[in-house]
Amino acid sequence: MKKLSVLVLTDHRSHSSDNSLYALSSALRRLRNIARLDVASRGNPANDPFFYHHQSTELHAWPLRREMAFDPNAHHFFHHTEKVDARHYDWLWLRLPRPIPEGFFAFLRTAIGESRIFNRPSGIEATSTKAFLLNFPELCPPMRMCRTLDDIWQFHEQFPIVLKPLHNYGGRGIVKAHNGYIYENRRRHSFESYAPVLRQQLEEGGYLGMQFLRNVHQGDKRIIVVNGEVIGAVLRVPPKGSWLCNAAQGGQAMEARADKRELEITRRLAESLVPKGVVMFGVDTLVDNHGRRTLSEVNTLSIGGIKPMEDLTGKPVIRRVADILGNYMSGGDNQMRANGVS
Repeated sequence: MKKLSVLVLTDHRSHSSDNSLYALSSALRRLRNIARLDVASRGNPANDPFFYHHQSTELHAWPLRREMAFDPNAHHFFHHTEKVDARHYDWLWLRLPRPIPEGFFAFLRTAIGESRIFNRPSGIEATSTKAFLLNFPELCPPMRMCRTLDDIWQFHEQFPIVLKPLHNYGGRGIVKAHNGYIYENRRRHSFESYAPVLRQQLEEGGYLGMQFLRNVHQGDKRIIVVNGEVIGAVLRVPPKGSWLCNAAQGGQAMEARADKRELEITRRLAESLVPKGVVMFGVDTLVDNHGRRTLSEVNTLSIGGIKPMEDLTGKPVIRRVADILGNYMSGGDNQMRANGVS
């Protein structure tokens, strides 16, 4: 068995003690087929030539020799690093939050090649905007791409709608439109007074408009999928008086399971995503107006919720994810799914 070297690309500045990276990296490092695992942070200025200027494949990385634990001072990312070259690793794991510097993915493809990177940059670019959901209208609530104020007005005349900025995440910038008003969570604005904010977002790419679901209070379910396998699910319920379920917006999380409809949703998505080199992704579902779970989000960049899922369920979620990733990198039958889901 060939032992592999892995470089994790992250940004410690966005981390908290709940970040799954630490437990996942420790679990990967313990696998028999992993010889070395190093972690390089975009938050270390010494790595600017790689992450921001795209001039060098050399990095200052923390070689993981023991368990990786969260440190609010990020001491290891600055003082326990070694100079490495990203080209010399068997695999790169992208664990980066937005925003991704312009040109970074193109730099990775040119300087390193993306066949040894997960999730693959081209796969992320193809799937990480809200507009990707337009490929699956049968799995989602009624939706429409809104590029003008007229688009928004006409769509919201049919029923209440939610407007999602194409590139935002964590509930940022999401508003509801109903009866000529814009609702920014609990705050109400007239359409006219909020129009400048809408115009600014429209100039930056537009909104995905989606029917507002009256059952949103039943919660947003996050389902984690790794190389086509459903790992588990967490239900996030909005705080009283709110319709935003994200934990960052005050939502509460509890253990859940994917139902039959959601398993079909994840299967359909895996058929599209795995051949694009998207090994890990998160699926969010809501209860539609007919009482069925329906697709509302897909996350293919920095997938959260894995460690909280283990904490809630008591199941060895971290170990299972690490095992699947290790098998994928070693080129087992999981790796073959990159050429088509079986």
